[in-house]
Amino acid sequence: METRKVQRLGPSTLAMTLPAEWTREHDVDKGDEVSIRIGGKGTLTVLPQSTSTEESEATIHADALDADALERAIVAQYVLGRRVIHVRQSEGALDSDHINAVYKAETQLMGLGVIEETPESIAIRCSVDPEDFTLDNLLERLENTGSTMRGEAVKALAHGNPDLAQRALNRERQANKIFVLMLRLIFTAYQNPNLCRAVGLESGFPLIGYRSVAKNLELTADNAEDIADIVLEIDGHTLDIDGGTMRQIREFTDSVDELTSLAVRSVVERDYDLTIECRELFRGLADREREILDDLPELSNQELLHVREVLVSLQQTAQYAMRNAEIAANLALNEESEHVEIS
Repeated sequence: METRKVQRLGPSTLAMTLPAEWTREHDVDKGDEVSIRIGGKGTLTVLPQSTSTEESEATIHADALDADALERAIVAQYVLGRRVIHVRQSEGALDSDHINAVYKAETQLMGLGVIEETPESIAIRCSVDPEDFTLDNLLERLENTGSTMRGEAVKALAHGNPDLAQRALNRERQANKIFVLMLRLIFTAYQNPNLCRAVGLESGFPLIGYRSVAKNLELTADNAEDIADIVLEIDGHTLDIDGGTMRQIREFTDSVDELTSLAVRSVVERDYDLTIECRELFRGLADREREILDDLPELSNQELLHVREVLVSLQQTAQYAMRNAEIAANLALNEESEHVEIS
């Protein structure tokens, strides 16, 4: 870490020089303006004015990439906050696989659209403004989407309804869109601390926690997708179990829904008491999977496997919720409250 000496320029003015390497890298010269951000824990961040106004662009050279690699590269540039992404072929026209990959990426990313296309290149632009969303709101939307998917999948299982299961699967794309948008906002706020307030945060400290919470919620949507897939795969689209067992599974699902919602609320509100409630709810769910399995009548190995897969998906969802509650506890205990005094 480099240290610098603070100098006095006047009766009430203290000054510090900027590193020459930093000023060259960011084209900062005498008379230019810089932005100063005062953060928590005594931090002071200096940003070049260009950070607030630049719209970064990226060019992806498609020559050595197959369609899947190109699609992943577009998603990566979107997550990294690029405003415009160019896809180009150095020699000749883009082939149909590359073109399809661009349009496939466009459909799975929020706010992305093609703005220019020639035989050799395609330009796509992201119209998302960080101030259009807050991370807290997106967390709640992502949790609600996963909860809706889970409810539809379990209801489809109870009633042998493949159409309802397919509806749950169709929501997975929306869940992924919200997740990737969150990654974009997290990366851009990390790169430019001035955007932290735009996405609803007082500082950049919670960003790493929000990244983990978002991933856990994306995985819970995957768990719901797994249950919907089971519905579509099994004969009759339902389990060969009695009504009492199915009722237990649905009650288990309701308890998991309550836990996932409370965990996200504890993150958004920075409430340590809510994380304690989460822990108590989770304790009540710890043996639920085993209890349901122990009460099962004799089933074929295949039927038993399907029941276990459903219960495992629900139990994993509960575990992801507890991970979110643990992150919420860390965020909450970083601030003074009735429980903590920080000096």
